[in-house]
Amino acid sequence: MRSRVRYYSADTLAKDLPAGPLAGIRVLDLTRILAGPYCTMLLGDLGAQIIKVEHPTRGDDTRSWGPPFKLYERKVTGTCHGPLYKDPPQFTGESAYYLCVNRNKQSITVDMKTDEGRQILIDLARSSDVLVENYVPGKLAQYGLSYEELREINPRLVYASITGYGSTGPYSGRPGYDVIIEAEAGLMHITGEEGGGPVKVGVAVTDLMTGLYAHGAIMAALISRSSTGRGQHIDASLLQTQVSMLANIGSNYLIGGIEAQRWGTRHASIAPYQVFATKDGSICIGAGNNAQFSSLCHTLRRPDLPNDPRFRTNSDRIENHVDLVAIINQVLSAMTTEEVLDMLEGCGLPYGLVNNVAQTFAHPQVVARGVVREIHHPFVGDIRVVGPAVEYSESTADVRLPPPMLGQHTEQILRSVLGYNDQQIERAVRGGGATIYNYNR
Repeated sequence: MRSRVRYYSADTLAKDLPAGPLAGIRVLDLTRILAGPYCTMLLGDLGAQIIKVEHPTRGDDTRSWGPPFKLYERKVTGTCHGPLYKDPPQFTGESAYYLCVNRNKQSITVDMKTDEGRQILIDLARSSDVLVENYVPGKLAQYGLSYEELREINPRLVYASITGYGSTGPYSGRPGYDVIIEAEAGLMHITGEEGGGPVKVGVAVTDLMTGLYAHGAIMAALISRSSTGRGQHIDASLLQTQVSMLANIGSNYLIGGIEAQRWGTRHASIAPYQVFATKDGSICIGAGNNAQFSSLCHTLRRPDLPNDPRFRTNSDRIENHVDLVAIINQVLSAMTTEEVLDMLEGCGLPYGLVNNVAQTFAHPQVVARGVVREIHHPFVGDIRVVGPAVEYSESTADVRLPPPMLGQHTEQILRSVLGYNDQQIERAVRGGGATIYNYNR
């Protein structure tokens, strides 16, 4: 296994790694929970500097979403004394939820409800290439932080808004959560066992896909800026993302007027293409064309099936899927999973075990590709995270920094990014605009 361990201090950047393709791009991250932080993490993986703005006392909501938590291995509070330093809030540990989408970021604690806090954010926006936020439309305008206001001070700013329903329309003012959008935008209706009730997907896929859409849109806007010299506003929403993800299911309705239904693991347009039970487990098999179906039949020692009038074409197999599934089940249910795997090996047919999460991370291909990365966190020790999903031949996408502690980099950002002097920092802190925590160094 390619285990990659990086050791960083609490307040320095990872300068020992090759620069990523977005090196030199600064992102002001005003997002919380999942869709937004996932988007900015992807940009950070590619080398952008991500400045994560958090609430001064509770931080990102996901900091308290647990268990599980990775417990602290050493004392968090440091020995700095003085009126500008506060002891950090006491959390149970660093939550697994927070850790999964906040690597490669620096955290600054700012209260935008104060004049001093707003000024810090305006100064950061002036020096940033990208701003990403996921507030309800109109909320940031109350603090002078709308796209229209910030583009006046930074015309090159790419400003990405991630919302539940988009910035216009009758639902624009509603907050949006993944599970609600799954329900409203068709995904829950098509997920679950045939004849059963609607089921949500096991991971917040709508949030994650919206983060992916926003991350791609931001990079496209940066490319556009290179020729126009101007930034632009990006309006990404969970609702539109989920509707676009209906893909062929949506097209079936738009083109053929066909209402979707739940099929369990079965496919509405391909057969066989589903999970089958073995003596001691489950295996997923897909035959996407006649050649693959013929290969499956010969492997199952049923060479007669491809010539059976019920199964000659994919349309025939869909029409007679109950008979086909019963025949396949009869063969596989009499075999152990290991026996089925041995039988299918080398047959040219797509198949795979139904793995649990532990089996997934132990999968030989996952191990061989170095999907899991290990990084040293200054307070909770070594942590394992899922690394970037894409590798580059000429660039580097990597885990450069551990997920930050709340406000870990506030003083560093004020000094090194904004160039604030001692008096300006004192004014910001005493005015409640920023909080500097006394971390053990």
